[in-house]
Amino acid sequence: MIARDIKIKYRRSVLGVLWTLLNPLCMMIVLSVVFSNIFKFDIENFPLYILSGQLIFNFFSDATTSSMSSIVSSASLIKKVYVPKYLFVLSHIFSSFINLMASFTALLLVMMATRTELHWTTLLAPVPLLLLVLFSLGVGLVLAAVTVKFRDIMHLYSVFITALMYLTPVIYPMAMLPEWLTGFVMLNPITNIVLMFRNVMLYNTFFGWRSLFVAVVETGIMLMIGFWVFYKNQDNFILNL
Repeated sequence: MIARDIKIKYRRSVLGVLWTLLNPLCMMIVLSVVFSNIFKFDIENFPLYILSGQLIFNFFSDATTSSMSSIVSSASLIKKVYVPKYLFVLSHIFSSFINLMASFTALLLVMMATRTELHWTTLLAPVPLLLLVLFSLGVGLVLAAVTVKFRDIMHLYSVFITALMYLTPVIYPMAMLPEWLTGFVMLNPITNIVLMFRNVMLYNTFFGWRSLFVAVVETGIMLMIGFWVFYKNQDNFILNL
């Protein structure tokens, strides 16, 4: 199912899977030009700042959006043969994970091209990435289960994910936000993961035990909610497909 998702996504594309590298790089160039020249964000290594934020948020957006329709789009298969239904959500999460690894490779290539020093803290990058994947799985399970019965979720979620992007410090620095808004943005679980990832990749600093504890708790709670909602509703999926 993972192979199928990748083939469908890049079918009849001349460059094929290379777009997993080119997409984040092209977006990084556009956003760097716009926000470093027009909005005058004075951030060191701004292209890397943007690319690292994009890497995290784009995975969450892609993984949860594709997971949301994973059950509905596989209705014909679910009706014909028994397959553990959570596998459909997992396949979309891991398809997005392949894109995440490609974006991570793009980030490393840009760091080498700009002669940015790679520190030992880079070895800790898998920690926030793993938490991101697990958190996205929890959200994906909830969305997949709810969407089977309420198809309007697919339209509402696109609005929600746009709003969430502006509540995540992907393109702007946290320092520019007023105090009241900083606290609001920190309530977004993706913000903490973005900051953890940037600390180890760009700033040669440990993300801190408090940030790690908060991320683990949020991820654990989201996973439990996701599996509970999914297993509570999966027996009724066939009635709504």
